[in-house]
Amino acid sequence: MQVSESRSLELRQLRYFLAVAEEMHFGRAAARLHMTQPPLSQAIQALESTLGADLFIRNTRNISLTSAGQALLPEVKRLLQHAQSLPELAQRAASGASGHLSLAFVSIADYSILPPSLREFRRDHAGVHIELREATTDVQLLALENAEIDAGFLIPPIPEKLQNLLHYQKVLSEQLILAVPESQAKGRQRLRLVDCVDLPLILFPRKIAPALHDAILGCFHSAGLTPAIGQEAIQMQTIVGLVSAGMGIALVPQSVSNLQRPGVSYFDLPEASANVEIGLAWRRDNHSAALAAFAHLFNR
Repeated sequence: MQVSESRSLELRQLRYFLAVAEEMHFGRAAARLHMTQPPLSQAIQALESTLGADLFIRNTRNISLTSAGQALLPEVKRLLQHAQSLPELAQRAASGASGHLSLAFVSIADYSILPPSLREFRRDHAGVHIELREATTDVQLLALENAEIDAGFLIPPIPEKLQNLLHYQKVLSEQLILAVPESQAKGRQRLRLVDCVDLPLILFPRKIAPALHDAILGCFHSAGLTPAIGQEAIQMQTIVGLVSAGMGIALVPQSVSNLQRPGVSYFDLPEASANVEIGLAWRRDNHSAALAAFAHLFNR
């Protein structure tokens, strides 16, 4: 028997085959399927024609599976079980309960909004696979423009050329504080920028976080000071590490003090306060249910 090129397999035919193979009787299988025997026999014959092989050995008293039927039986069971799970799979994906979410984040988000938001999201969406990528704001904006990530925790503003492409949701604003080498603190309870004027400033390059860069320099200008730029670094842990090594001072978000790096002391700056904002950005044309569920965390 040759395979028919004009027909394709149908799940209905496979269900019919499974019923006959399990009952080993066309009459009982037809009753189980709530149909008469002739249409069932015709459906099995059509399936055999499509497959190009006999599935049953028939005689007047009973039937049995051919070698082709025996080979097909476990695969048919697997396919039908998988088919039964498809509606639930589709419903879970449509509701955001399963799927994939690629998420980028600036380093300062790792000390603030990222851990609690991931914990909350995974509590109700454990079936979503989350792919995390640490990246600076400029790298994230390019990745979003190229649809390489679903969303990113970044530092605004969104460039004008991308404002029609991206949706932005503010998620956090926190105060900048002063990080100084422990030797500079000398047990003091309060420290001002003017007290550290002889130490170089360690900060982000302006091209990767212009708003944060300008806010930091604005604190110095408000205090009537012009800092000497000593080092630039793109990772918050690197900046704090350089402060710990005595290479200079830095202005960092309040949450970075949770890092508790040895050799670093933190102080509030009431005389020159400034905030840094973190937000979630994603493409307006991204209709992922998992992304929508994640973004909903910050819109309540």
